[in-house]
Amino acid sequence: MKKFLPDEAATTAFGKELLDALPEDLAGWTVLLNGDLGAGKSTLARALIKAAGHTGAVPSPTYTLVEPYRLSRGNIYHVDLYRVSSADELRYLGWNELDDGCRIVEWPDRAPGLIEQADLSITLSYEGEGRTVELFPLSDRAKAVADALARDKVTGTE
Repeated sequence: MKKFLPDEAATTAFGKELLDALPEDLAGWTVLLNGDLGAGKSTLARALIKAAGHTGAVPSPTYTLVEPYRLSRGNIYHVDLYRVSSADELRYLGWNELDDGCRIVEWPDRAPGLIEQADLSITLSYEGEGRTVELFPLSDRAKAVADALARDKVTGTE
């Protein structure tokens, strides 16, 4: 599924739509955010985290690598792998200890093999002044999320 996002407000709205399509219990979900620098990965992650009920700042985890959020729908871990150079480094991040929540992962290509563990792959790309978001379900349960988004006609195009 594909949708044009003309501005940051549209990206934020899509983040809420996506969260609404996800199950109430977010534990064990892995969402991969792909795209060039500045394409909107952090904006989308922030939108999901805020829509889940976080009221404070949502800093980019570029230097901390993982920012945890304890929310009513469960834990959300915002992960930035930009500074990671191999899948082995995930072990040092405590990757397996993050499965009690939803892992939102920026720069997942830095850890080959991560895609096999993921549920959703989302790619943001530049389109004029806006962005295009494409959602690719990688698990059966993610297909249900994609279907819900398409059924609700929130994506603009299919």
